[in-house]
Amino acid sequence: MQFGTAGLRAAMGAGISHMNDLTIIQTTQGFCRYLEKQFSDLKQRGVVISFDARAHPPSGGNSRRFARLAATTFVCQGIPVYLFSDITPTPFVPYTVLHLKLCAGIMITASHNPKQDNGYKVYWDNGAQIISPHDKGISQAIEENLEPWPQAWDDSLLDGSPLLHDPSASINNDYFEELKKYCFHRSVNKETMVKFVHTSVHGVGHNFVQAAFKAFDLVPPEAVPEQKDPDPEFPTVKYPNPEEGKGVLTLSFALADKTKAKIVLANDPDADRLAVAEKQESGEWRVFSGNELGALLGWWLFTSWKEKNQDRSALKDTYMMSSTVSSKILRAIALKEGFHFEETLTGFKWMGNRAKQLIDQGKTVLFAFEEAIGYMCCPFVLDKDGVSAAVISAELASFLATKNLSLSQQLKAIYVEYGYHITKASYFICYDQGTIKKLFENLRNYDGKNNYPKTCGKFKISAIRDLTTGYDDSQSDKKAVLPTSKSSQMITFTFANGGVATMRTSGTEPKIKYYAELCAPPGNSDPEQLKKELNELVSAIEEHFFQPQKYNLQQKAE
Repeated sequence: MQFGTAGLRAAMGAGISHMNDLTIIQTTQGFCRYLEKQFSDLKQRGVVISFDARAHPPSGGNSRRFARLAATTFVCQGIPVYLFSDITPTPFVPYTVLHLKLCAGIMITASHNPKQDNGYKVYWDNGAQIISPHDKGISQAIEENLEPWPQAWDDSLLDGSPLLHDPSASINNDYFEELKKYCFHRSVNKETMVKFVHTSVHGVGHNFVQAAFKAFDLVPPEAVPEQKDPDPEFPTVKYPNPEEGKGVLTLSFALADKTKAKIVLANDPDADRLAVAEKQESGEWRVFSGNELGALLGWWLFTSWKEKNQDRSALKDTYMMSSTVSSKILRAIALKEGFHFEETLTGFKWMGNRAKQLIDQGKTVLFAFEEAIGYMCCPFVLDKDGVSAAVISAELASFLATKNLSLSQQLKAIYVEYGYHITKASYFICYDQGTIKKLFENLRNYDGKNNYPKTCGKFKISAIRDLTTGYDDSQSDKKAVLPTSKSSQMITFTFANGGVATMRTSGTEPKIKYYAELCAPPGNSDPEQLKKELNELVSAIEEHFFQPQKYNLQQKAE
């Protein structure tokens, strides 16, 4: 296993390529030594550790045990540890780091990965996930501290240790108190007839989403009974990932139809992501994409902020952001409304770190999102948070209902006002790194003369940005503005018809992903015509750029 900015993620089991007692101890020893070098006050401030409900009976590994071993590593070095006594959502770790002014945070989770996996996610003292060069520094420190320290396995050291604190009660209280500041229509919430169904997909979300609804004076949602309690086997789903859409939501739709609920809210197992579905007039369920929910939440948080801040001069210090593979809808809203929009590299680590910089400069960060159903609605958590996003989505739906509007109707209104943004994303599976490299090198040498392609089928290319090499032909010096990384492949093509498409490799899975978007100017465009054109563009990209037959790529299974 290689420690990166996302920490570690691998299957649980024996051996150095798996998550187990030994690799957790080694990782924590390295992290501990690295923190000692970075913070002279580590022994005063300490770290926070939490965990999800994952477990792997064959090897005896589970998240709670891994968290206790990590805590033991710090405590035996005289470093205070705030260890949650029970499972929490991932966002509670970055929240606690900022709230208690700690040096770092560790979350033991593999989010929505398959059941055999676990992970080790790390936050810095600024409350955001680590970025380079910390990953390299920690990785090196792990290599230098592989031999377990004498008391490494003795987690009984924790019992009664004055260095061990349980932040559960105070954090549970303070998080929901702060969340209340983002409740804009308490009187609507108390009266609303809109009914919700919630699933935590066998993960940690249930109690926390129930508490969030109470904090907003909303009637708590009906929980899908088969999925509400944590279960490391994830027995009712093939993949515990609400991003996979309707398959994960089958039980939710059944319960919603039974209870006459119009809206389904689904968290992934560590409750940092959120999917939302709404029953349409036709009786069909519509699952919103991450980009569509990003448009709705962005519009809502801006509208609600504007009502409280009538002074136009505040706009110049107000920001929203999204990652470069997400929809540009926030850019369109920002242009029309006069606030700032920034684009970051893929992943919340970039948005969290940038948000902290802006906040430290006295700016207001209203919202950040990525298309992988991740939303940062409340900047007291500098990471994606599916608990706050769930309750804010519920208030938005309740408010719209008072105007006789559905989420779908409001989304359409946003597109009419700010311009249609139609997106399509998918991936091919490829287990061979050599093949992936060949595919991308072919795009950089498309004509055999080291030139990128000028067209893709019938679609003319107007600009190319390659964040692997740092090339961007839309800049006067041909150098990309965003940071580049030689270790991951990522090329963005801009087309003459207003289309943008990015091809990139995944950091955590054997996938080559693509993200395509057509942006139309405001006014009444024909969404069906735009969809048709986007589908044609995507087909051309698959055929000419991916060449699945030539490279033997597996299509995403529907």
